[in-house]
Amino acid sequence: MSGAVKKRRICVLGSRSVGKSALVVQYVEGHFIEPYFPTIESIVFKNVTWNGENYEFEIIDTAGQDEYSMLSSRHAIGIHGFILVYSVASRPSFDMIRAVHDKILNYHGVSQVPCVIVGQKSDLPEKKLAPRQVTPQEGQTLAKELHAAWIETSASSNINVSKVFDLLLQEVEQQYGAKPEKATAPENKCVVM
Repeated sequence: MSGAVKKRRICVLGSRSVGKSALVVQYVEGHFIEPYFPTIESIVFKNVTWNGENYEFEIIDTAGQDEYSMLSSRHAIGIHGFILVYSVASRPSFDMIRAVHDKILNYHGVSQVPCVIVGQKSDLPEKKLAPRQVTPQEGQTLAKELHAAWIETSASSNINVSKVFDLLLQEVEQQYGAKPEKATAPENKCVVM
């Protein structure tokens, strides 16, 4: 096992009320936060070992986005990977994933970034708390189109929560390979004439 710690910055994006903070808190602290309070933005850290390597995650839990909100540079510059979250019980939150993903690509001027698309609240339809509006097949199809990984989760039942971060780390390591410290920041190309 390598002794060096690799630092990875992760940004969690998605509509309001889809469970971004619940996902992050369940992963980092191991419990579910019951009452919903809108997140302004928080940054948390977690040390993990994956494939025999030590990593420190810096996870940026953003405020909810809508299709008209701007992607902040702090949510893009120096970010190694993105977790895009929608609720399986909310068609609008799913439809917004493509818009957020497109903003990330446009910001960086690239065709692909390490990304996991997460269908959160997968237990709501089973518990009869909310009808499912997005099928697993739709989530898989979108992820394939966007060249991203995909998974459904439930932060309240702790289903697949850690797998989200494992999948993202796998995506990050595949993309950056021998140069993982170079995050998805746009290259500075300045020409003085």
